[in-house]
Amino acid sequence: MSTSTATSGVIGRIARLPDIPFEEIKSLWQQIFGTPMPTHNRQYLERRIAYRLQELEFAQQQPTVLERNKARIDALLERTKPKAKAGRGELVKLAPGTVLTREFGDAVHRVVAMPDGQFEYQGRSYRSLTAISNEITGTRWSGPAFFGLREKSITGGAK
Repeated sequence: MSTSTATSGVIGRIARLPDIPFEEIKSLWQQIFGTPMPTHNRQYLERRIAYRLQELEFAQQQPTVLERNKARIDALLERTKPKAKAGRGELVKLAPGTVLTREFGDAVHRVVAMPDGQFEYQGRSYRSLTAISNEITGTRWSGPAFFGLREKSITGGAK
């Protein structure tokens, strides 16, 4: 089948979506996505089905492009994957250039994540967010908690 024939087949299927009975839309959704419909909003379902039909057609025509993109996405996800620290839950590994902002006292404090894993605050380099939070507050404070990178612990209940 030529590319133009395959494309017009997909275009034809998409063009017919508004005319097919809703039960067929429901069946097509199940067939394409392998899950029950998330909504009964026909316009939403038609748009998602149309998009997915194009995705599947493109995957058949250009498999190497999709494989390269998947590899790039996986590499990015691996670089930003949280690191576990014993007994402390998961830490967020920030992408270089990420700016953390926290208002404390009468000032807004900005910290930039650096490519080497350190942090820049007021023109100086720090090894941890905790060192920065301690400098800002004048007391011992978890840096990730101070900058909102950890969920707050639930207090007041039995553990």
